[in-house]
Amino acid sequence: MSEMEAKHGEEHHIVSPKIYVMIATALLICTALTVAASYLELGPWNAVVALGIAVFKATLVVLFFMHIKYSSRLMKLTVGAGLFTFLALVGMSMSDYISRAWGSF
Repeated sequence: MSEMEAKHGEEHHIVSPKIYVMIATALLICTALTVAASYLELGPWNAVVALGIAVFKATLVVLFFMHIKYSSRLMKLTVGAGLFTFLALVGMSMSDYISRAWGSF
């Protein structure tokens, strides 16, 4: 058995239930913050605050519930590549959206 095969079977990280409870509590608090922020009149910053909280919550879910925090570099690179692709597609869509001549027809 090669070193790679032996190493592959040993890389299991066990997360305690305490961590899951803490992350679930943080997600519930962030949900309450999102609801509270929706009642505030922040003008154009309403969407920014809501998206900021949503990004934080998504990061917690990806890192802990999807076990990316404890996985290999290759898996982290895969998640990063997916995020980069998503941001590139959103960026291209937004560049098309803001470059349209809305009132000229």
